[in-house]
Amino acid sequence: MQFPRRQVLGLASRAAALVCVSRRAWAQSWPARPVRIVVGYPAGIAPDIAARLVGGALSSRLHQQFVIENRPGAGTSIAAEDVVRAPADGYTLLLVAAANTINTALYPNLDFNFIRDIAPMAAIGDVVFVMAVNPSVPAKTVPDFVAYARANPGKINFASRGIGSLTHVFGELFKMMAGVDLVHVPYRGDYTADLLAGRVQVAFFATADAAGYVADGRMRALAVTTKKRFAGLPSVPAMDEFLPGYEASGWLGIGAPRATHAAIIDKFNAGTNAVLADPNVRTSLLGMGIEPTPMTAAEFAKFIAAETNKWAKVVKFAGIKPP
Repeated sequence: MQFPRRQVLGLASRAAALVCVSRRAWAQSWPARPVRIVVGYPAGIAPDIAARLVGGALSSRLHQQFVIENRPGAGTSIAAEDVVRAPADGYTLLLVAAANTINTALYPNLDFNFIRDIAPMAAIGDVVFVMAVNPSVPAKTVPDFVAYARANPGKINFASRGIGSLTHVFGELFKMMAGVDLVHVPYRGDYTADLLAGRVQVAFFATADAAGYVADGRMRALAVTTKKRFAGLPSVPAMDEFLPGYEASGWLGIGAPRATHAAIIDKFNAGTNAVLADPNVRTSLLGMGIEPTPMTAAEFAKFIAAETNKWAKVVKFAGIKPP
């Protein structure tokens, strides 16, 4: 039996509409069970603590448990790949970070594409860093330091937590924009002791790690790396005041597998932004050196694209190769 073409098209249209309604209703019922947030960092450090803080607040707001699962390794790429391969149902999410955008340029042969395969859901905040020097360095401001470095090319050591790390590319961005020649000294871990002892002269630190040393005079903070001054160190200028356009942070947010329904993303984004507006959450984040940065999902996607482009230029300029 044959049906008229118009009738067939009408049936197909109604079927598609029913599917759309079903998907929308399903997304609106999310979350109906616990949600897993995969964190590419060890437990107990700032990104993990921030994820647990926001996850706990979301559990109360959305009436489902948000469970943190730590999967460190390969510069956060193990965690990212885990989420990329997960069902796009809103129940496996990723703590996304600046490292993901750096890795896109640093590791061109990853088994996934961060920009293509992860859907940005919500920003959490900027992990604010500070450029600090040993007090023996005769520079009290960024312009002083630039003049000193230009007068002593190749004689000033800057430390980092390793090739391709945030603290490495932040320094390379500074070198590129300031036009100075600093010697990169990569460490496998903490370099604080060597900066305090003067074995290296300059480094970039998360503000939470440096604040105590700055306060007691064992380090001199020249600038925070964010575009604006940080409320936690209000007397320290922003790098942008001296190098217009310089901006670098260990930002954090949440992403999901690319095909995740827009209604889930919107609901999660609204919940996260409400959490970030909570004075207690905001105070806790600021205490960890994290400036809350609520955004729409579209704004966060645009931000991630810009970050990816920026760090690709820095990686290419500095000739950084994977360790």
